[in-house]
Amino acid sequence: MAKRRYEKRRRRSRRGFMAWAMWKKVLAIAGGVLVLLMTAGVAFAASKLNKIETTQLDTSKLNISTEVEHNETGYLNVALFGLDSRDGTLGAGERSDTIIIASLNRETKEVKLCSVFRDTVLEQPDGSYNKANTAYATDDAEGAVAMLNKNLDMDIKHYVTVNFNVLVDVIDELGGVELDLTDEEVFWTNGYCTETSRVTGKTTTDLTKPGKQVLDGVQATSYCRIRYTTGDDFKRAERQRNVLEQIVIKAQKADLSTINRIIDKVFPKVATNFTLTEILAYAKDAFDYKLTEMSGFPFDKSTSTLTGVGSSVIADDLEDNVKQLHQFFFGSDGYSPSSTVTSLSSSIQAFASGSYTTEDPSVYETPEENYYYADPGTGTDNGYTPPADTTDTGNTDPSTGGENGAADGGNAGDTGGADTGGSGPADTGGTADQNTATE
Repeated sequence: MAKRRYEKRRRRSRRGFMAWAMWKKVLAIAGGVLVLLMTAGVAFAASKLNKIETTQLDTSKLNISTEVEHNETGYLNVALFGLDSRDGTLGAGERSDTIIIASLNRETKEVKLCSVFRDTVLEQPDGSYNKANTAYATDDAEGAVAMLNKNLDMDIKHYVTVNFNVLVDVIDELGGVELDLTDEEVFWTNGYCTETSRVTGKTTTDLTKPGKQVLDGVQATSYCRIRYTTGDDFKRAERQRNVLEQIVIKAQKADLSTINRIIDKVFPKVATNFTLTEILAYAKDAFDYKLTEMSGFPFDKSTSTLTGVGSSVIADDLEDNVKQLHQFFFGSDGYSPSSTVTSLSSSIQAFASGSYTTEDPSVYETPEENYYYADPGTGTDNGYTPPADTTDTGNTDPSTGGENGAADGGNAGDTGGADTGGSGPADTGGTADQNTATE
């Protein structure tokens, strides 16, 4: 009797063992499938990331100060460069019209953005003084990052560069972004749209009124480029940050198919030194990031026209401005300026004082691509009548010497080349290359 009970228990034990063996197989298969899915996911991500132009930066050349204690484990600092190249190139030879430092708090997932105004006079990689956007043109991303680190006591090791026209694709895929435009912003947005459409091959419609409205890719990108309004280039940097903020908000709500389309269109127009591993690590928390504050550097500044440089932004006191920058990004972390920043603060002031000129700034500035403000052949000025008090900001048109960058070039056969005193270009109905204005 006892023997039969033992055999029963042994049979049950064998059944239990067989069941456990079956579960082990199931778990093994499930685990294998999971590994395959994970591998496929990485492979998929790798195939996408292969579209990006990847580079490496020599960290020994990035001018990260050894006098400053950098909290590298607590923050990720990234330099964002927007190039306004018409041929889509992302390397040296192109000035960085947009320079933004992004700082990510790894613990709180908070992100802060600070524009570095492109006309800010800083020491360049070759030791000269020039506009901040010059470094990228002469020394590529590595030189531009090194320039930011040296002048601002930052510890930036990563960068992302995009062709500025990439905004058109992103914004269109997201269904547009909502912005609040003034009268003069409507006028200039319509003006820039002509050239933006020509470069990107995308059509748009004219804006017809100020106020809150949804802008498509061409319109929003053109809005980002405006500098002929109250606030000049400082206001332009603010517009760029506002558009980026709206993009982040909408992208975090977008579905995967939309994100996939954006990736396919955008990645071929991006250059970075982020590795695949780094991108995947940060991507998993992408929906947790919070864009909290935005500002512009220098905080306390003046403007002047400098010999050999042109229209410039000069920090009133670079050392104090850098202190404010570190306070903005990192709070009260005990930062004290390095001897390099202290020395540069005095040197830049001396350079600015000794280089002041009253001559036409266009003599010293590298000509930029022309933007078409009048809609050629239609007999209309941008589809919108600007308000009577549109501000003349004193941007000189090199071709006319007029004080408004919107003044028409005054070519032969052009009937409306006169400066309109800030109300925008005169309507001429001429050809596209007869109605131009240098930005």
